[in-house]
Amino acid sequence: METNGVRLTAEQARSALADTEQVRASASALSATPWPTWFFIALTLYIAALPIAYGGMMADSDWLLPRPAWLGVMLAITAVYGALFVVAAKDWRNRTGVALRWDVLPKRATVPLAVGLPVLLLGSAFAFRFTGRPAWLIAASLIGAAVSVGFHLAFVRLHRKSA
Repeated sequence: METNGVRLTAEQARSALADTEQVRASASALSATPWPTWFFIALTLYIAALPIAYGGMMADSDWLLPRPAWLGVMLAITAVYGALFVVAAKDWRNRTGVALRWDVLPKRATVPLAVGLPVLLLGSAFAFRFTGRPAWLIAASLIGAAVSVGFHLAFVRLHRKSA
């Protein structure tokens, strides 16, 4: 193989291939890197607020706020979260040159999260509706926030391992 009229040695060719493989591995690692800290905090707060907002919307009678106000709160926090997600994704793409990819994240962690978190967040609202005890909502908020922090730390570790 010649490059600009210079013939590469076998060692130089191996080194170039190793560099290419390292670039591929780095690109995969970058796409698995956790969100920026500000978005991680916003996501954690959003997850913590969801059970309370769901509970307020599903309460038998007005609980702390009228039902339409809970619906407004839910729509507002979801809109803010959606806007922040778009900003974080665009910032990520600008910084790394790689679009966000979910396929590089370990399925053994993301599938239980995708199934378990909605069950936790919505299940607590149903439990609150049937029992009238807000402890279900508070527990779901705390567990949801802990899960968010745990996944963030796991993704930080995943990135450090593959980088």
